[in-house]
This record gives sequence, structure tokens and C-alpha cells, in this order.
Amino acid sequence: MFSYISLGTRDLARAIAFYDAALAPLGHARIAGYDPDGSSAAWGLDDPGPHLWITPPFDGNPASVGNGTMVSLVAPTRAAVDAFHAAALAHGGTDEGAPGLRPQYGPSFYAGYVRDPDGNKLNAVCYGPE
Repeated sequence: MFSYISLGTRDLARAIAFYDAALAPLGHARIAGYDPDGSSAAWGLDDPGPHLWITPPFDGNPASVGNGTMVSLVAPTRAAVDAFHAAALAHGGTDEGAPGLRPQYGPSFYAGYVRDPDGNKLNAVCYGPE
């Protein structure tokens, strides 16, 4: 369904450090050579995707977050959710909900929620049992 999801940043170098660390436990590496001029970065699969693309806004205005917007990333295990959450917090993210079961979304829905250094909301979720 998706080719890519784009999130804005006010500091690309800071965003790259955050996403390299936070996405590694989920098995998502930065796409080498994705943007040869160095104005953005992406993780996942190259075009046609899917990938998560981080870039300063094209209109030149500061990046801002969308109220009600969240990117949810699939994690292979609950331990990967825990590692995503810890890495995100260690690299400038803020906590939006510690890793744990959310039975209101399903009996095995295990997720951790963070905001990146620009305020974009993310979660990692494992749908499998322990």
C-alpha cells in the first residue's frame, strides 16, 4: 500500500543518529546512497519502497508534527520493541508509553511509544505471543 512515509526534521544529522539507533533493533538499515546530495535519509527498501524518509520540509519552514499522526513499525519480537524504545530514548527521543501489552488492541499487542527529537510520534509493535 505505501511507497514511503515522510517525516520532517529541523536537524538532519540529529535525526539520522536517532533513526539509525532506534530502527536497528527492528532490522531496518539506512538506505545507502538514497540521497546523494545529503539533504535527506531513508530506512527500509529503496524505491519503490516501502521506506521511512526523513527530510527538512521543502517549503523551507520549520518541521512540525501532525496532531494525531503516528508511524507504527512492526517488530519481530517483544525484545525488539524493548530495544527500539531504549535506543530511541538514549538518542534524544522522549517516552510516550513504555513497552508493554495493550490488550485493548489485541491479546498479544505489545508496543512501545516514543517521540523523535523533532516531536514525531512512533511506536514499535509486536503482534506475536511471548
